[in-house]
Amino acid sequence: MKVIAFNGSPRKGWNTATLLRHTLDGAASQGAETELIHLYDHDYKGCTSCFACKLIGGKSYGRCALNDDLKPILERIEEANAIIIGSPIYFGALTGEVRSFLERLMFQYLVYDAGHSSLFKGKMQTGFIYTMNVDESRMKLIGYEQNLKGTEMAMARIFGASESLFVTDTYQFEDYSKYDTSGLDLEGKTKRRAEVFPVDCQKAFDMGARFARQAGT
Repeated sequence: MKVIAFNGSPRKGWNTATLLRHTLDGAASQGAETELIHLYDHDYKGCTSCFACKLIGGKSYGRCALNDDLKPILERIEEANAIIIGSPIYFGALTGEVRSFLERLMFQYLVYDAGHSSLFKGKMQTGFIYTMNVDESRMKLIGYEQNLKGTEMAMARIFGASESLFVTDTYQFEDYSKYDTSGLDLEGKTKRRAEVFPVDCQKAFDMGARFARQAGT
């Protein structure tokens, strides 16, 4: 049983990466083999619309034909039982690295038939963990959940299932005095970091444990 997490943040030791590590700890608690991949460590691009993965009888049918750092990662995903993708939210959307990764991951399996069926063999649980500076009320006001829902639905259609965890009002710096952040409630953020972020980490742990149990059955 294998669970892979993908860190779509340029920071390897902060909110998104921390949550993903808790997710993998949860999976490991159920006996899963785990791996954390930092997407910013790899050199790749998004889908180039070459359509080699759609060419009937072609050597790359159902597989992305681009040969870069993402190719072996996409191959490893086929051996996984679950994947979790973490991303900070920049201007209401996933980071560019995550978006490029998802284009390559999903499009290779998508079939242009009436039902938009999938070439992925079997089913696999997928999850998203989103981190953001805004609080929950502003997240709902801006419509982040609606913005991200389409990608989650596409993942569920291709792989069989998808769920998400939203982590709001995150603590962004170790020393806020060094940055121009006068519009932020530093006291509130500090309190939330101490009281709420550990709860979010537990939710991430529970997600990983649940994915591993589902994969085991």
